Amino acid sequence: MSTNQTAANVFMLDVSAVMMGSVNTVHPAVITDGNDTLLIDTGYPGQYPLLREAMKSHGLSIDSITHVIITHQDLDHIGSLPAIRQHAPRPVEVMSSQEERPYIQGEKRLIKVTPEAIDRAKASLPPELPAEWRNAFISTLENPPRSPVDTIIHEGEELPICGGIVVIGTPGHTPGHISLYHRSTRTLIAADALRALTENCMGRMPTRPSICRLRRNPSPNWPPTTYRPSFATTAKALKDPLYSGYWS
Repeated sequence: MSTNQTAANVFMLDVSAVMMGSVNTVHPAVITDGNDTLLIDTGYPGQYPLLREAMKSHGLSIDSITHVIITHQDLDHIGSLPAIRQHAPRPVEVMSSQEERPYIQGEKRLIKVTPEAIDRAKASLPPELPAEWRNAFISTLENPPRSPVDTIIHEGEELPICGGIVVIGTPGHTPGHISLYHRSTRTLIAADALRALTENCMGRMPTRPSICRLRRNPSPNWPPTTYRPSFATTAKALKDPLYSGYWS
């Protein structure tokens, strides 16, 4: 059994690519029960082939995806969503919170991709970067990917897929950020709401239940007061400790 698997049906993907001269890795999640396959977040734009290979490494086909949940609007979470819909052999249901929907659909500008942020990003590009890469990078910032969201999901809702998935509202990193609790494997998928401080939670799924030392992961765009004690509240409501599976 892979160390990136908490149970027979929860996987953390490792999707790595060289960006700006260094390796950047993101960790979308897959939950599958043999009938439905849920992908949680989609990596950066252009990473569809890497997602396909990452799923293949776990014996999964990207064509099996039936649902996608976008936890929030950042580029490394929405990036390959249009490609997933384009290549899917059947309709894929895309879900998000109400607050994040207009950003994912391109109706509003991504809150972190301001004109000032784009100017700073341009200025930070190394002079030796090939013009093709430079232009592609700037184009992605100025024209981020967009995709329709089919279904709005709400805090406290339990989705009847893959053994039951509870939606947890965790605003702060972005206004409508959500996290997800997979009931049957007692796995919390926190996306960017939390940052791991202990080694047993960094970049991998623990091989046994373990409580990770964590801290909140706010965005400079949003004050810490936008956080609510969602995780503690949810743990009490579920009468179940929140074990393995924290990552972003």
